[in-house]
Amino acid sequence: MQKNSVNKVLLVGRIGQKPELKYLPNQTALTNISVATSESFKGADGTNQDKTEWHRIVIFGKTAEFVANYLDKGNLIYVDGRLQTRSWENRDGVKMSTTEIVAQTVTPLGSKPQSDGGRDSVSQQSSTPKPASNPFGGGEDKDEVPF
Repeated sequence: MQKNSVNKVLLVGRIGQKPELKYLPNQTALTNISVATSESFKGADGTNQDKTEWHRIVIFGKTAEFVANYLDKGNLIYVDGRLQTRSWENRDGVKMSTTEIVAQTVTPLGSKPQSDGGRDSVSQQSSTPKPASNPFGGGEDKDEVPF
């Protein structure tokens, strides 16, 4: 393992659906969102083209509560975090995996009105617990990664 490696993700994009707040068995807040990033470029034929990428974001603790309480679908946000890949077996025994961004900071950037300090960013506490092997629900397994 290299000592001089970096796992850092910085995104600016729009939230794809209303954030849903859940709590893990240890009462840690958890919010999952998808964020769209888009780019425009000229294609080989000279026409303007747009490309959108969707990113799965996992948020814990006070940051998760902030996102669920103050942000909504369509908000433009800045996300600072790290990449994580998880694997699990679905109920049919098929091995599944997903790569997601574990957010450390989420900052609203858009022009949608925010209430009670919704334009402030909130940073994760360094003591944030590591996610469980399948933190997306009590006993329910996911056959597909929901976006």
